[in-house]
Amino acid sequence: MQFVTSWRDSASEQAQNDLDELLDASLPFAQEMLEKHGEFFPYACALSSSDETKLVAGDPGEGDQPSSVEVLQVLVEGLRAERGTLRAAALVSDVRLAESDAIRVQVEHMEGQAITVLLPYRKKRLRRGVEFGESTAGQGDRQVWA
Repeated sequence: MQFVTSWRDSASEQAQNDLDELLDASLPFAQEMLEKHGEFFPYACALSSSDETKLVAGDPGEGDQPSSVEVLQVLVEGLRAERGTLRAAALVSDVRLAESDAIRVQVEHMEGQAITVLLPYRKKRLRRGVEFGESTAGQGDRQVWA
């Protein structure tokens, strides 16, 4: 998947590769969870300085049904605490847009790039499964390296 061209003009090749890799690592899990369960809790994906990619869960201690906002806050705090050992991070959540639901992936690199990718989807009514639309990308907000 390719992001919007404009951010690539100012990003190093390493940052471009890291963010592409992180998006490729984080998005399929959300798609799989939607296909299997119809929903997912927010999670993060981190790329370490030593090239290790890992999925990260956040538990705000609110029981079995924590609010997505609280889970995202715990994830951001955890990533901030580890940012000295990370090159890039992604926060993945299920959001409601005006016209559909979407997977939101907020990818951020230690060099300063922050991009939000939205992948709209809709659940099929008569048969199980999910139909995904076209993804869009735009400027994101820095949260981990803010």
